[in-house]
Amino acid sequence: MGKLLIRRLEERDSEDISRIQAAITKEPGTIDYRKVIEEEVKKDNRVSFVAELDGRVVGFIITYILYGGFGLQKSAWIGLFGVEPKYMGSGIGKRMAKEVFDELTKINIKNIFTSVKWDSVDLLSFFKSLGFDRSNFINLEKILD
Repeated sequence: MGKLLIRRLEERDSEDISRIQAAITKEPGTIDYRKVIEEEVKKDNRVSFVAELDGRVVGFIITYILYGGFGLQKSAWIGLFGVEPKYMGSGIGKRMAKEVFDELTKINIKNIFTSVKWDSVDLLSFFKSLGFDRSNFINLEKILD
């Protein structure tokens, strides 16, 4: 593997993130990553990164900080995460996660959450390898007509 750089998310990364997500899901994306990233880079306390391998974006991790609610003072959510399929298992995801954990520690956030579909075995296994486990929360869903 070449030179890996973990850097802060920038607006210019939206096309690369769309490309990576489409490669993971094997279908055209329905998320407007341009809009998501445009909003994310405006935030002061943002903790979102991309991984560049030899100058090409091959991974991303986007977190959201919540300043209270549901019994927690301050917490973070990993909302979007992906690594280009041919680089999965190479440690890129763990390097991005370490960067996120280090940054969240600096701003005194101890609780980090994410949500994984029950049948996403690889993703569930990845997050477990980072120390994630079931939380005291249950995801609830309501579908609006």
